[in-house]
Amino acid sequence: MLKQWYLLVAAVICTACVSHSTPSNSNQANETQYYLGKPAHQQAQAIASGEITSAALVKGYLARIEQLDGKVNSVLSVNPNALEEANAIDKQLANGKTLGPLAGIPVLLKDNIESDELPTTTGSMALLNNNTGRNAPIVAKLKAAGAIVLGKTNLSEWANFRSESSISGWSAVGGLTRNPHMLSRSACGSSSGSGAAMSLRLASLAVGTETNGSIICPASINGVVGFKPTVGLLSRTHIVPISFSQDTAGPMTSSVQDAWLMASVMAGADKNDSATKNADDHLLEVPSSSLLATDLKGKRIGVVRYRQGDNPHVLAVYEKALKQLEASGATLVDISDFSQPDSFWADSYNVLLSEFHHSINEYLSNSPASLPAKNLSELIEFNQATPRELALFDQDIFEKSLASSAIDSDEYKRALRLIRDTAGENGIDALLSKHNVDVLVAPSNSPSFLIDGVYGDHSPVGFIGIGYLAAIAGYPHLTVPAGQVKDLPVGISFIGGKWQDKKVLEIGSIFEAKHGFFIKPGLLPTRFDNPRLKGIEAGLSDPR
Repeated sequence: MLKQWYLLVAAVICTACVSHSTPSNSNQANETQYYLGKPAHQQAQAIASGEITSAALVKGYLARIEQLDGKVNSVLSVNPNALEEANAIDKQLANGKTLGPLAGIPVLLKDNIESDELPTTTGSMALLNNNTGRNAPIVAKLKAAGAIVLGKTNLSEWANFRSESSISGWSAVGGLTRNPHMLSRSACGSSSGSGAAMSLRLASLAVGTETNGSIICPASINGVVGFKPTVGLLSRTHIVPISFSQDTAGPMTSSVQDAWLMASVMAGADKNDSATKNADDHLLEVPSSSLLATDLKGKRIGVVRYRQGDNPHVLAVYEKALKQLEASGATLVDISDFSQPDSFWADSYNVLLSEFHHSINEYLSNSPASLPAKNLSELIEFNQATPRELALFDQDIFEKSLASSAIDSDEYKRALRLIRDTAGENGIDALLSKHNVDVLVAPSNSPSFLIDGVYGDHSPVGFIGIGYLAAIAGYPHLTVPAGQVKDLPVGISFIGGKWQDKKVLEIGSIFEAKHGFFIKPGLLPTRFDNPRLKGIEAGLSDPR
């Protein structure tokens, strides 16, 4: 398998780390295991107070990757310098130096985000040697706050923007990432590796990226928190692009407070990304107990009904979550209808095709690495000559993008204006205003669908929720685990207006604290392997 060859050196280093991962003192070992399952903000406090070392966390997570990730395949590569960096941070803290809010915390990056330790492949053989020596600004900010890049996560190749029959979680470099709750099911895309890795707690924190659903879907389907911030709050420089109007990175974490903490660290203006020109006016404070509210009194929440779907199991989870919001003091307002122009879906697709053609040409031509393709046309030719790339599905999105309208054309400008007005001013903004609500809530998505190597991604009960509106408008969207349906996680979404990131995080954090739902991955091959089903004839009884 290509991944095994690609990671040969990293695997040797990882194995060496694991061999030293059990402290000689059993109390230290127990302490490490205790903190591996805790939220990052609690880990950071423990490191700062000397209760645990950063090196112990790094060793512990490398051991978990070695022990648990073989069936899931979420981690693409590990940073060979991670343990050395952790030891350096421990030494600074021992010498009394005050470090940032993420001092010593191990972070996994989706492999379309540049960091100077590792190549940035976006899962493509064409970028296998994309060693740029650069840190994306958001990575530089994480490091400045004391975080340690533990490694890179697998992803849907080219962030799921190569083929209309793609298989989420598959890349030519990394192979297939599976859902850790049920290995026959999808981890969703494109941040599949980040979602699956956080579900298995293979790092303290992870970073994903989204154009339309690529943080929210894998976070929801893997049972973790995912936060897509307002487009422009975080820099996109040195992140392999799809769409300059919709792309953003965002946290994928075990708690809302961790997502808030990460967003506060990564946010800020970047002179090389014009979308961030107002970011410094909307920076988030590092969350603390004094900032976290305890109830939702006075909050009005718009309950999206028209995109909740008709799966009775999902609806039961949704209704229970709504009752929790109401019990926490919120006033619920039902929203039963919304209309959009007939050309909305076609126009939104055409906008992405045009923006990808422009953006990927710019990224490839500007990479300092020696790459076999420097534009989209050459990339298509490379894939045609590389059997592994086209073994499972084609590259029809690439081909359509190559033939798409230029970004200075009237056709592109008309389509962009229509979809942004529909999703923003006439969509989320209008719904918030008309119903006088603070945020909108909806199910984040249906439970995970089966991995299908023949037909590609498809959900038999359909894709639900209104995440597409937040993605196209560029507005903040948070998913929080809400319940389970037949051993699979289901999330609830909180969506606000532009720059209302703090409000969305506040409401989501209160829901999380009150609702208290957690589902541990079972690594079940299929649902029939659930121990509760043993002795029950499949199909005759629901074991819940």
